[in-house]
Amino acid sequence: MMTEEMAIELIRYTLLIVLTIAVPLLLAGMAVGLVVSLFQSVTSIQDQTLTFVPKIIIIVVVAVLLTPWMITLLSEFCREMLALF
Repeated sequence: MMTEEMAIELIRYTLLIVLTIAVPLLLAGMAVGLVVSLFQSVTSIQDQTLTFVPKIIIIVVVAVLLTPWMITLLSEFCREMLALF
């Protein structure tokens, strides 16, 4: 039988896994956005679409590079969740 404390702990652990997976992708996008913004400020180029393509490319590259780590993390999480039931 699942108690309220167990349910809260599962939700907390699930959110921690989600954040652990999302943070590297978000940081990569933020870093690229900062570099592109600095480049735009220095060169006085004010094109709004200039930031989207580099961000998308970097986020896809980071996601591909971190896929094995993400799969390992998620498979451990799934094993732990299935062991509880």
